[in-house]
Amino acid sequence: MGAATAPTRAKASSPARPPGRDNAAVRLSAKADYAIRAAVELAAAGDGPIKAERLSQAQSIPLRFLEHILLDLKHAGIVASQRGAEGGYWLARGPAEVTLAAIIRAVEGPLANVRGVRPEELDYEGNAQPLRDVFVALRANVRAVLEAVTVADVAAGDLPDVVRELVRERDAWAPH
Repeated sequence: MGAATAPTRAKASSPARPPGRDNAAVRLSAKADYAIRAAVELAAAGDGPIKAERLSQAQSIPLRFLEHILLDLKHAGIVASQRGAEGGYWLARGPAEVTLAAIIRAVEGPLANVRGVRPEELDYEGNAQPLRDVFVALRANVRAVLEAVTVADVAAGDLPDVVRELVRERDAWAPH
């Protein structure tokens, strides 16, 4: 995933996180975060076109940045659009068919890579050889979550069991 991080909105039910602490191993770029949030807004809005300005305001996403993101999502077939006074954006597929993994891939490319190389293409020498398997396993675990969650799940506030089970683990909330 990308290197930049985006601010997140804390929910009252989420444990407080210490300021300045985050998981340095996996980062979600602002672009990917904004793309997911925009898609969730579109899912929650239902049918009909939604103006980019409305999406921008609803999720506090800079409009110019959002417009570029929506273009990436359109090229990936995740959103569709129409110009004009009655125009706007909508999900091109049902929200239950759009996974968070698909959105991230549309705006960022592969879910996991090392120095821009896909994990299965890594070639380590000597004692570091097992690292390729570690990075392939990391990608598999990221996929297990991001491919299980759809924008419909997020919009409905009903996350899949795999996510609920992971966040129940006390260690999941602890920064390391």
